[in-house]
Amino acid sequence: MPAMNKRRESDLAREAEAVVIGCSDGLALRGHFWSAEGRSNGSVIINPATGVAARYYHYYARFLAEHGFDALTYDYRGIGLSRPERLRGCGYRWRDWGERDFDAALLFMEGQRPGQPLDVVGHSIGGFLPGLAAHADRVGRMLAVGAQYGNWRDYAPAHRLRLFVKWHLLMPAAAALAGYFPGRRLGWLEDLPKGVALDWAFQRGWSDPHSAAKAFGNFRAPILSLTVTDDEIGTVPAIRRGLSHYRNADVEEVLLTPDELGFAQIGHFDLFHARHATGFWLDTLLWLRDGTNPWPHKKPSEHLVFA
Repeated sequence: MPAMNKRRESDLAREAEAVVIGCSDGLALRGHFWSAEGRSNGSVIINPATGVAARYYHYYARFLAEHGFDALTYDYRGIGLSRPERLRGCGYRWRDWGERDFDAALLFMEGQRPGQPLDVVGHSIGGFLPGLAAHADRVGRMLAVGAQYGNWRDYAPAHRLRLFVKWHLLMPAAAALAGYFPGRRLGWLEDLPKGVALDWAFQRGWSDPHSAAKAFGNFRAPILSLTVTDDEIGTVPAIRRGLSHYRNADVEEVLLTPDELGFAQIGHFDLFHARHATGFWLDTLLWLRDGTNPWPHKKPSEHLVFA
């Protein structure tokens, strides 16, 4: 990430309240609370993608605050501001991010704004983790953006081999050698706890769609699930594999082209970039505030697959 972008994000964080979120196992997460300007429309928790620091979502959080939402950004254990002094040997797993970290974020936001509607915006793994939380039934609705858990079979065919080698061969090898995944050194997102890297690489715990069935059964909030046609990771099959766990939730699927969003390319990570503030971000308010799908005629074909 360019140094200037880091400085801007650091300056942006000063507009919010730095907060500490206590987890059930005693671990403390770091995040920022963005107070709504004027009367609040509700609370929103922003769940990051794997290996993406919460600071990337600060622009969107400020946007939500400017449009009447109290918003929380936070880093999962082992990432960003919630990284321990020693990442090697910390033992953190992907499941911890949902069962402990997101659950703690839910309870924190309830404590900040008791009785307010509580929504979630989940990016990539951030749209999958809520189903693991014991208090998932507190969620009012979720916007899931490219939400999936990195099963290599679902990668877009033109990118599948490259992504398989990168994330399912090189990543676990690097994690095994270093004791954690040195993503920053490699220029591949943030550093990751070894357990998280291996969970992603080998799909530990997620290959069986019923492995987390009991936990996902608590999630009953409506889900608006969105992906774009040039997302090589969050393809329609990937999204549907993740959504299959949410058996008690009403799900609406949306598939957009980059042109429909006003850009030539979008991919997996772009939609939380500030250039979408006057387009995509405004549309998301309709769902978060009113539960209205801004793209009702953009549902992907039932038979659409990338295989």
